[in-house]
Amino acid sequence: MGSAVILMCGLVAAAFWIGKKQKKPAATISSYMQPVPEPTVGLPVGDEIHILAGATRKYVDHAGKLWDPDTYFSGGTAVQSSIQHISRTQDPIIYRSSRQGDFSYNIPLKPGPYELRLHFAETQYGPENSGGGGEGSRTMSVTANGETLLQDFDVLADAGGERTAEIKVFHDVSPSRDGQLHLNFSGRNGSAMLSAIEILPGVHGQIRPVRIVARDVPYYSNDSRWWSPDAYFKGGQISSSQESAQETDDPEFYETERWGHFSYAIPVAPGKYTVTLYFIEHHAADTLDRVAPPQANSGPALQDRVFNVFCNGKTIVSKLNIVDEVGENRPLVRKIKGLEPNAQGKLLLEFVPVTRYATVSAIEVVPE
Repeated sequence: MGSAVILMCGLVAAAFWIGKKQKKPAATISSYMQPVPEPTVGLPVGDEIHILAGATRKYVDHAGKLWDPDTYFSGGTAVQSSIQHISRTQDPIIYRSSRQGDFSYNIPLKPGPYELRLHFAETQYGPENSGGGGEGSRTMSVTANGETLLQDFDVLADAGGERTAEIKVFHDVSPSRDGQLHLNFSGRNGSAMLSAIEILPGVHGQIRPVRIVARDVPYYSNDSRWWSPDAYFKGGQISSSQESAQETDDPEFYETERWGHFSYAIPVAPGKYTVTLYFIEHHAADTLDRVAPPQANSGPALQDRVFNVFCNGKTIVSKLNIVDEVGENRPLVRKIKGLEPNAQGKLLLEFVPVTRYATVSAIEVVPE
């Protein structure tokens, strides 16, 4: 009897020991099986700096951000442009002034990582501008605390044309030991230029998430994320619908769209990104009737909206038909992972119609 009890206790102890051995690798496996969390749900908070190079007045942009007149600069000349339209922005005022020549900015900053965004637009050189010329007419170099950010940078060539907003994004920028960020701009024959500087609270190793909604003003979604007003676009038009989106807890998010044949050139730093596209098809039948009216004795000539989406020339969404996918007034979300910027540091998203027009309600870009 005693030996039986001893044997039973031994079996229980062995089972307990084996169970502990099995639980340890199971926990390790589950941690690898969990989805990788998206970096930074919200935007980092802290002081922001917005400087209009060459400007003498403050300006509040469509996102509600206050831009200060030119400050902290040394050298160069303030230049004003009479150009009215600047592509890929709702705020052309930011690009109508500039500082040109060889110049520097010494900007006081608190310790920490920052995201630096440099804004440019070529309004002097190019076929339609007063200076004539084109690519190669202006090249420059930019350094931050002595480290090269841009070398032989040609605004017109990178932007793909004159009178076009061009933004360069850099992460992990921090002040030097004297508590200042030292930016230096130099060009061939003193031809460097700059339209504006943004310095934002940053995230180590990556840029801040980019969230754009197709409307004129910013938007806070139900998950407390801040979406900037439409930016980086070229072509197409914005419209809104009074029909409420179904099967979503945030129908207001889908009230607006950019439609037509259009593109977005979203500036990012080197790395891989997940792009999420938000679509909806409102009042499809009414729109189709307007676009393709019935022919006599032939019944209604209706065509579904079908379009493609390309990123840097590669197809990421092929022959999308929103009505076929989810029906009318229902959101459709497409997430594409592993996208990398082109040589100009952009995710160039092109929305190209197959039948009727392309559309998008919002775009989200998150570093992987």
